[in-house]
Amino acid sequence: MKLDDDIHNYYEHLVLEQIERLELNKTKNEDYLADLCCLALNQLPTRYIRYEVDMAFYLPQSERQQMSMNAINAVKHGMTFLDNKEQSKTE
Repeated sequence: MKLDDDIHNYYEHLVLEQIERLELNKTKNEDYLADLCCLALNQLPTRYIRYEVDMAFYLPQSERQQMSMNAINAVKHGMTFLDNKEQSKTE
């Protein structure tokens, strides 16, 4: 078993989904996106899974929606931090 391939934090999927939804992968560079992922994931609890299907079958819809909102808010806060940091560099 390779731990890094078999087990992952479900919030990683939700954060990346939000980044794609906002199309940040088209407008921001890789460093910004990596920093954003770290900032967002550090605000969220861990929820380790082996298979995505586990979340579909065993997680109540209300909890899944809450996790999605948590990821959306974490990305928003991370973007605010990074954008303010970048703005202060240019001033």
